[in-house]
Amino acid sequence: MQKVTLLILAAGMGSRYGSLKQMDGMGPSGEAILDYSVYDAIRAGFDRVVFVIRESFSQEFKEIFNEKRFGGRIRVGYVNQELENLPEGFTVPEGRTTPWGTNHAVMMAKDVIDTPFAVINADDFYGAEAYQTIGEYLSQLGESNNRYC
Repeated sequence: MQKVTLLILAAGMGSRYGSLKQMDGMGPSGEAILDYSVYDAIRAGFDRVVFVIRESFSQEFKEIFNEKRFGGRIRVGYVNQELENLPEGFTVPEGRTTPWGTNHAVMMAKDVIDTPFAVINADDFYGAEAYQTIGEYLSQLGESNNRYC
């Protein structure tokens, strides 16, 4: 089975929620939604997870969500999504303070992911079957390019 990566978008500031909801525990033992996501991904054969986070909470996030938390069963990486991280020739418009969104977040991982990958939001629950389905598809891609789902 080919190695596959789960890219988790966790850089949101939770401004409407009032805190970093991607880190808040809600399970019976304080599990965050993304704990369930990583668990389901491990069971579906994903061998690596990369978190897109922000520098402002990077240290706290890494102390909580690391390989040890997941029992060493999956490799863990991190990339930062910052407003000024733009392709050459682009600049932040005057007055812009909000993140760029999903495409920008995925772009932040371009230099650290070299396998087929799936993208999820840290604060959404997808269920085990979703990871199984996408994991099976991604693991059979081989060296093919330009195949998406």
